[in-house]
Amino acid sequence: MSVVLVTGGAGFLGSHIAEELVNLGHKVVVLDDLSGGFKDNVPCGAFFVKGSVTDHRLVEKLFLKWKFEYVFHLAAYAAENLSVFIKRFNYTNNLIGSVNLINESVKNKVKRFIFTSSIAVYGSQTPPFSEDLKPCPVDSYGIAKFTVEQELRITKEIFGLDYVIFRPHNVYGERQNTGDKYRNVMGIFLSQLMNNKPLTIFGDGEQTRQFSYIKDVAPIIAKAAFDERFNCGIFNIGSDRVYSVNKIAKVICEAFGKPDTQIKHLRKRHEVVHAACSHKKLKDMGFLQNETPLEEGILKMVEWTKKVGIRKSKTFKNIEIREGLPEGWE
Repeated sequence: MSVVLVTGGAGFLGSHIAEELVNLGHKVVVLDDLSGGFKDNVPCGAFFVKGSVTDHRLVEKLFLKWKFEYVFHLAAYAAENLSVFIKRFNYTNNLIGSVNLINESVKNKVKRFIFTSSIAVYGSQTPPFSEDLKPCPVDSYGIAKFTVEQELRITKEIFGLDYVIFRPHNVYGERQNTGDKYRNVMGIFLSQLMNNKPLTIFGDGEQTRQFSYIKDVAPIIAKAAFDERFNCGIFNIGSDRVYSVNKIAKVICEAFGKPDTQIKHLRKRHEVVHAACSHKKLKDMGFLQNETPLEEGILKMVEWTKKVGIRKSKTFKNIEIREGLPEGWE
């Protein structure tokens, strides 16, 4: 049994990874400020600490108290398109908070640091993106994620801290925050359906993404800390299948039992139009062989949402630049 820290473990992806780690028999400590997560997401058997990774004194105390052997860093404000309007908030939470954890991991001889980055590091290059493609982010969120990746690289070179970097994309499923209007398109659609409002789509809706069901990716990330094949590697992780936003809206409406005629197209916003990754690296290792079909995964998410209702987190009040805000975000 190892002692493991999971930051963001009351959130969507973090809570699933914390649950996997508990089930594997590890002692898990969850650190989360509950800005986007919920305490009841924390799995039974995990120790919960309310606090932020930006609080370096708290982070220091936790490392000294628990003697963590492994760190899973998932805490972030993952609003990619909003990030250019919240630069200070974005870099404080997604970069400085990460540096606090890296510092303490070095000082306390952590065995491995597992970081969830994002395909946002690739920017608007021609898909499919492979891990050897040079990152070129086009928003502040992607810049922060790539900078943390670089910090881990040089920290390994100078101090010997082992790491694993995952670049997930558009993960969805049970426990996703369905009350945040700035992120998670499926969560936004479900919130609108639950409130009998039209589904809002930026532009023509022909933007394409790969959407990945949570149960397909969380177990792989959880096990990576203890598998030498992952050490100091970077891995795209998620679904191979590509769908338009219009298609996602249609499937969600069908799963929810409502017609897909109530769709409102908003002004086009600044965003990557087509994004897709290659997962050959993980597949060659024997992972991602049995992908959950989109309709099946969405139906599970819809059933969960109907059961628990809309999970609305704290209202975001930290917009720093209002010039050029997308329609509906004013």
